[in-house]
Amino acid sequence: MKRRRGIRSLCCAALAVTAVSLSSTLLAAEEVKIGFLVKQAEEPWFQTEWAFAEKAAKDKGFTVIKIAVPDGEKTLSAIDSLAANGAKGFVICPPDVSLGPAIMAKAKLNGLKVIAVDDRFVDAGGKFMEDVPYLGMAAFEVGQKQGAAMAAEAKKRGWDWKQTYAVINTFNELDTGKKRTDGSVKALEDAGMPKDHILFSALKTLDVPGSMDATNSALVKLPSGAKNLIIGGMNDNTVLGGVRATESAGFAAANVIGIGINGTDAIGELKKANSGFFGSMLPSPHIEGYNTASMMHEWVTTGKEPPKYTAMDDVTLITRDNFKQELEKIGLWN
Repeated sequence: MKRRRGIRSLCCAALAVTAVSLSSTLLAAEEVKIGFLVKQAEEPWFQTEWAFAEKAAKDKGFTVIKIAVPDGEKTLSAIDSLAANGAKGFVICPPDVSLGPAIMAKAKLNGLKVIAVDDRFVDAGGKFMEDVPYLGMAAFEVGQKQGAAMAAEAKKRGWDWKQTYAVINTFNELDTGKKRTDGSVKALEDAGMPKDHILFSALKTLDVPGSMDATNSALVKLPSGAKNLIIGGMNDNTVLGGVRATESAGFAAANVIGIGINGTDAIGELKKANSGFFGSMLPSPHIEGYNTASMMHEWVTTGKEPPKYTAMDDVTLITRDNFKQELEKIGLWN
């Protein structure tokens, strides 16, 4: 009897070891995968988001599938590809915010969870899709910090508001862009700049040539007493083009203050010893990449849904004096 009990105990132990082994195998087979889709994979901003999403994956034990989605067709195809590869959800900065309904329909069809980053989805009526979790910049507040920084630099240089004008390149079709420039203008007015010294010029494209054209159309409206210029816009490129236009119009760098938003597109300009492009408001792509990937991992593993709206206004003014150090902190300078 004792021998039988001994054999039975050995068998039970063997079965337990086998069960543990099988359990470990199953857990390994069920490795959590999430997608991280971005509209401009070549841009330093999105490269940084990807890098820190992968850091989150390493810290928390999941896999990130990175896919570039420069247009609507590639976006919808990428969602199918994620599902086929066993992903449970994805983070996305869409190439076009109006793709929101199509993205959500495709995700639902494939059983995938979705978090929007940087740019918020809008529906067919142009309204934000508030049921989709979103993390991005607090656009108006970041714009205010941009405007305040431009006003502070003008004060430091001893500029007289009577001789100072601002050209603000706008792109009101994109809500986040409008909020940034609205915030910037509010800060300039609060600092004492007369409203009639602020000129607005609508952008047709969000690149350097487009902002050059927009600024040129505003410069011809300046009065003869305009000595100093402030150039604003929703991002670095919309300010860089504006600065180029002032150069062509004969304004010296010392009489121009251009401050962008993003930081990553301004590196080349900040390397120059002298330019009317003074600096840029550097947000936190590293935090956005890490946090959204972590949120998605928690959502698919525990069922805890992220907040519907998370806005970040953590920005740092980078100039020629500090840009290398600040970029080093987030891995954008080596």
